[in-house]
Amino acid sequence: MEDRFAGDALDLSVWLPYYLPHWSSRASSAATYRVTGGELRLSIPPEQGLWCPELHEEPLRVSGMQSASGSGPVGSPSGGQPFRDDLLVASEEPEFRGYTPLYGHVEVRARGVLSPRSMMACWLAGIEDKPQHSGEICVMEIFGDAVRPGSADVGLGLHAFRDPVLTEQWSTVPLDIEVTEFHTYAVDWQPGSLVFSVDEARVRRIDQSPNYPMQLMLAVFDFPGKATGEDQAPVPELIVSHVLGS
Repeated sequence: MEDRFAGDALDLSVWLPYYLPHWSSRASSAATYRVTGGELRLSIPPEQGLWCPELHEEPLRVSGMQSASGSGPVGSPSGGQPFRDDLLVASEEPEFRGYTPLYGHVEVRARGVLSPRSMMACWLAGIEDKPQHSGEICVMEIFGDAVRPGSADVGLGLHAFRDPVLTEQWSTVPLDIEVTEFHTYAVDWQPGSLVFSVDEARVRRIDQSPNYPMQLMLAVFDFPGKATGEDQAPVPELIVSHVLGS
Protein backbone atom coordinates (compact mmCIF):
# COMPACT_ATOMS: atom_id res chain seq x y z
CA MET A 1 0.00 0.00 0.00
CA GLU A 2 1.21 3.49 -0.83
CA ASP A 3 -0.74 6.65 -0.16
CA ARG A 4 0.90 10.02 -0.69
CA PHE A 5 -2.40 11.92 -0.53
CA ALA A 6 -2.23 13.34 -4.02
CA GLY A 7 -5.10 15.46 -5.23
CA ASP A 8 -7.76 16.84 -2.92
CA ALA A 9 -9.80 13.78 -1.95
CA LEU A 10 -9.28 10.90 0.45
CA ASP A 11 -8.97 7.43 -1.09
CA LEU A 12 -12.13 5.87 0.31
CA SER A 13 -11.13 2.46 -1.02
CA VAL A 14 -8.41 2.50 1.67
CA TRP A 15 -9.69 4.76 4.46
CA LEU A 16 -12.87 5.06 6.50
CA PRO A 17 -12.90 8.63 7.93
CA TYR A 18 -14.59 7.77 11.23
CA TYR A 19 -13.29 6.67 14.64
CA LEU A 20 -14.82 3.38 15.86
CA PRO A 21 -18.28 4.39 14.59
CA HIS A 22 -19.97 1.17 15.76
CA TRP A 23 -19.82 2.36 19.40
CA SER A 24 -21.64 5.60 18.53
CA SER A 25 -22.56 6.57 14.97
CA ARG A 26 -20.89 7.80 11.82
CA ALA A 27 -22.36 11.25 12.39
CA SER A 28 -20.82 11.60 15.85
CA SER A 29 -17.49 9.94 15.03
CA ALA A 30 -16.71 11.67 11.72
CA ALA A 31 -13.20 13.04 11.33
CA THR A 32 -12.46 16.64 10.50
CA TYR A 33 -9.88 16.43 7.74
CA ARG A 34 -8.51 17.86 4.51
CA VAL A 35 -6.39 16.37 1.75
CA THR A 36 -4.33 19.15 0.24
CA GLY A 37 -0.82 19.76 -1.06
CA GLY A 38 0.18 16.11 -0.72
CA GLU A 39 -0.90 15.97 2.93
CA LEU A 40 -3.69 14.51 5.01
CA ARG A 41 -4.55 16.99 7.77
CA LEU A 42 -6.64 15.66 10.66
CA SER A 43 -7.77 18.35 13.09
CA ILE A 44 -10.18 19.01 15.97
CA PRO A 45 -11.70 22.49 15.66
CA PRO A 46 -13.33 24.10 18.72
CA GLU A 47 -16.87 23.34 17.50
CA GLN A 48 -16.26 19.58 17.21
CA GLY A 49 -18.25 17.67 19.81
CA LEU A 50 -17.31 14.95 22.27
CA TRP A 51 -16.90 11.34 21.18
CA CYS A 52 -19.18 8.80 22.96
CA PRO A 53 -19.99 11.28 25.76
CA GLU A 54 -22.51 8.98 27.47
CA LEU A 55 -20.06 6.06 27.59
CA HIS A 56 -16.47 7.30 27.62
CA GLU A 57 -15.56 8.19 31.21
CA GLU A 58 -13.03 10.89 30.32
CA PRO A 59 -14.30 13.68 28.02
CA LEU A 60 -12.72 13.04 24.64
CA ARG A 61 -12.75 14.60 21.19
CA VAL A 62 -11.11 12.83 18.28
CA SER A 63 -10.55 13.00 14.55
CA GLY A 64 -9.45 9.61 13.34
CA MET A 65 -9.63 7.24 10.42
CA GLN A 66 -9.07 3.55 9.94
CA SER A 67 -8.29 1.19 7.08
CA ALA A 68 -10.91 -1.43 8.01
CA SER A 69 -14.18 -1.66 9.91
CA GLY A 70 -17.12 -3.90 10.73
CA SER A 71 -19.32 -4.97 13.61
CA GLY A 72 -22.12 -7.25 14.69
CA PRO A 73 -25.76 -6.11 14.74
CA VAL A 74 -27.05 -3.32 16.97
CA GLY A 75 -27.20 -4.46 20.58
CA SER A 76 -24.50 -7.10 20.20
CA PRO A 77 -21.07 -6.91 21.90
CA SER A 78 -19.30 -7.70 18.62
CA GLY A 79 -17.18 -4.69 17.74
CA GLY A 80 -13.51 -3.82 17.57
CA GLN A 81 -11.50 -1.94 20.20
CA PRO A 82 -14.04 -1.78 23.05
CA PHE A 83 -13.02 0.69 25.77
CA ARG A 84 -15.16 -0.93 28.49
CA ASP A 85 -16.53 -4.40 29.16
CA ASP A 86 -20.24 -3.65 28.81
CA LEU A 87 -20.23 -1.98 25.40
CA LEU A 88 -22.91 -2.88 22.87
CA VAL A 89 -22.97 -1.93 19.20
CA ALA A 90 -24.91 1.32 18.71
CA SER A 91 -24.82 1.37 14.90
CA GLU A 92 -24.01 -1.65 12.76
CA GLU A 93 -20.97 -1.22 10.54
CA PRO A 94 -20.74 -3.15 7.27
CA GLU A 95 -17.53 -5.05 6.68
CA PHE A 96 -14.88 -2.84 5.07
CA ARG A 97 -11.35 -3.98 4.29
CA GLY A 98 -9.23 -1.23 2.80
CA TYR A 99 -5.75 -2.16 4.02
CA THR A 100 -5.31 -5.13 6.35
CA PRO A 101 -1.68 -6.31 6.33
CA LEU A 102 -0.31 -9.47 7.89
CA TYR A 103 3.42 -8.84 8.48
CA GLY A 104 5.69 -6.49 6.57
CA HIS A 105 6.99 -2.92 6.85
CA VAL A 106 4.55 -0.15 7.73
CA GLU A 107 5.59 3.49 7.94
CA VAL A 108 3.86 6.81 8.49
CA ARG A 109 5.54 10.17 7.87
CA ALA A 110 3.86 12.71 10.10
CA ARG A 111 4.08 15.83 12.21
CA GLY A 112 1.76 17.31 14.79
CA VAL A 113 0.40 20.43 16.41
CA LEU A 114 -0.17 19.58 20.06
CA SER A 115 -0.73 21.20 23.44
CA PRO A 116 -0.65 19.66 26.93
CA ARG A 117 -4.29 18.60 26.43
CA SER A 118 -3.88 16.74 23.10
CA MET A 119 -2.23 13.66 21.60
CA MET A 120 -1.50 12.10 18.21
CA ALA A 121 -1.05 8.45 17.32
CA CYS A 122 -0.81 5.80 14.64
CA TRP A 123 -1.26 2.13 15.37
CA LEU A 124 -2.17 -1.25 13.92
CA ALA A 125 -5.13 -3.02 15.52
CA GLY A 126 -6.42 -6.54 15.03
CA ILE A 127 -9.57 -6.62 12.89
CA GLU A 128 -11.14 -8.88 15.54
CA ASP A 129 -12.69 -11.44 13.22
CA LYS A 130 -12.24 -13.43 16.43
CA PRO A 131 -12.37 -11.63 19.82
CA GLN A 132 -8.84 -12.74 20.69
CA HIS A 133 -7.49 -11.13 17.51
CA SER A 134 -7.34 -7.85 19.36
CA GLY A 135 -3.65 -7.04 19.86
CA GLU A 136 -2.33 -3.63 18.87
CA ILE A 137 1.03 -2.53 17.50
CA CYS A 138 1.57 1.06 18.60
CA VAL A 139 3.80 2.63 15.96
CA MET A 140 3.70 6.10 17.55
CA GLU A 141 1.83 7.81 20.36
CA ILE A 142 2.81 11.30 21.54
CA PHE A 143 1.05 13.29 24.26
CA GLY A 144 1.47 17.05 24.17
CA ASP A 145 2.52 17.17 27.82
CA ALA A 146 5.45 14.87 26.93
CA VAL A 147 6.82 17.28 24.32
CA ARG A 148 9.81 19.51 25.10
CA PRO A 149 11.83 21.87 22.89
CA GLY A 150 13.87 19.54 20.71
CA SER A 151 12.64 16.28 22.24
CA ALA A 152 9.58 14.19 23.07
CA ASP A 153 8.63 10.95 24.77
CA VAL A 154 7.33 8.65 22.03
CA GLY A 155 5.10 5.74 23.04
CA LEU A 156 5.57 2.53 21.07
CA GLY A 157 5.28 -1.20 21.51
CA LEU A 158 2.66 -3.91 21.82
CA HIS A 159 -0.69 -3.95 23.63
CA ALA A 160 -2.02 -7.45 24.30
CA PHE A 161 -5.62 -6.48 25.18
CA ARG A 162 -7.78 -9.61 24.80
CA ASP A 163 -5.17 -11.74 23.02
CA PRO A 164 -4.10 -14.46 25.52
CA VAL A 165 -1.02 -15.32 23.45
CA LEU A 166 0.56 -11.85 23.67
CA THR A 167 2.30 -10.15 26.59
CA GLU A 168 2.00 -6.39 27.13
CA GLN A 169 5.20 -4.60 26.06
CA TRP A 170 4.63 -0.87 25.67
CA SER A 171 6.61 2.08 26.96
CA THR A 172 7.74 5.58 26.04
CA VAL A 173 11.17 6.35 24.64
CA PRO A 174 12.72 9.85 24.87
CA LEU A 175 13.85 10.95 21.41
CA ASP A 176 15.53 14.11 20.13
CA ILE A 177 12.84 15.13 17.67
CA GLU A 178 10.74 18.22 17.01
CA VAL A 179 7.16 16.98 16.89
CA THR A 180 6.13 19.94 14.71
CA GLU A 181 8.51 18.68 12.00
CA PHE A 182 7.99 15.62 9.80
CA HIS A 183 9.41 12.31 11.03
CA THR A 184 8.99 8.77 9.73
CA TYR A 185 7.59 6.36 12.31
CA ALA A 186 7.79 2.71 11.26
CA VAL A 187 7.56 -0.91 12.33
CA ASP A 188 8.97 -4.02 10.71
CA TRP A 189 6.48 -6.72 11.65
CA GLN A 190 7.56 -10.32 11.22
CA PRO A 191 6.46 -13.63 12.75
CA GLY A 192 7.69 -13.46 16.33
CA SER A 193 9.24 -9.97 16.20
CA LEU A 194 8.55 -6.25 15.96
CA VAL A 195 11.28 -3.70 15.21
CA PHE A 196 10.35 -0.04 15.66
CA SER A 197 12.24 2.85 14.06
CA VAL A 198 12.05 6.63 13.80
CA ASP A 199 13.66 8.27 10.78
CA GLU A 200 15.17 4.86 9.90
CA ALA A 201 17.00 4.65 13.25
CA ARG A 202 16.10 1.53 15.22
CA VAL A 203 14.47 2.39 18.54
CA ARG A 204 13.17 -0.87 19.97
CA ARG A 205 12.80 -4.60 19.26
CA ILE A 206 10.12 -6.87 20.73
CA ASP A 207 10.39 -10.63 20.37
CA GLN A 208 6.71 -11.40 19.83
CA SER A 209 4.05 -10.24 17.42
CA PRO A 210 0.39 -10.73 16.45
CA ASN A 211 -0.20 -13.42 13.84
CA TYR A 212 -3.42 -12.13 12.25
CA PRO A 213 -4.40 -9.29 9.88
CA MET A 214 -4.57 -5.79 11.31
CA GLN A 215 -5.97 -2.41 10.31
CA LEU A 216 -4.11 0.89 10.40
CA MET A 217 -5.41 3.73 12.55
CA LEU A 218 -4.47 7.44 12.37
CA ALA A 219 -5.88 9.88 14.91
CA VAL A 220 -5.47 13.09 16.85
CA PHE A 221 -7.14 13.44 20.27
CA ASP A 222 -8.18 16.29 22.55
CA PHE A 223 -8.86 15.89 26.29
CA PRO A 224 -11.06 18.81 27.43
CA GLY A 225 -10.70 17.73 31.06
CA LYS A 226 -7.07 18.86 30.90
CA ALA A 227 -8.03 22.40 29.94
CA THR A 228 -7.18 25.29 32.26
CA GLY A 229 -9.04 28.54 32.76
CA GLU A 230 -6.37 30.34 30.78
CA ASP A 231 -6.09 27.65 28.13
CA GLN A 232 -5.33 29.07 24.68
CA ALA A 233 -4.45 25.71 23.17
CA PRO A 234 -3.97 25.54 19.40
CA VAL A 235 -6.28 23.41 17.28
CA PRO A 236 -4.81 19.89 17.54
CA GLU A 237 -3.59 18.51 14.23
CA LEU A 238 -1.99 15.37 12.83
CA ILE A 239 -0.46 16.03 9.41
CA VAL A 240 0.55 12.98 7.37
CA SER A 241 2.53 13.16 4.12
CA HIS A 242 2.62 9.44 3.34
CA VAL A 243 1.68 5.97 4.49
CA LEU A 244 3.61 3.02 3.06
CA GLY A 245 3.10 -0.70 3.57
CA SER A 246 5.19 -3.44 2.02
